[in-house]
Amino acid sequence: MNSVGEACTDMKHEYDQRFNCWFAENFLWGDGSGNLCTDLFKHHQQCVQEAIKGKEIPIEGLEFMGHNKHKPENSS
Repeated sequence: MNSVGEACTDMKHEYDQRFNCWFAENFLWGDGSGNLCTDLFKHHQQCVQEAIKGKEIPIEGLEFMGHNKHKPENSS
């Protein structure tokens, strides 16, 4: 699947590949530390946010989730 912004697609594919590798080789074996994807995720997230603004997609009230952000307990 491509990213919302064409300029972000290669970064998304690289992130997906790194995350899947880390998930299979570390997380599933009980090691949740050392995720090498955090910086790449942040760069991709910024790229996506810029692409959304460039396409004038309305996002008022939308919060972007990311590393170290947790979904509120009473949200559905």
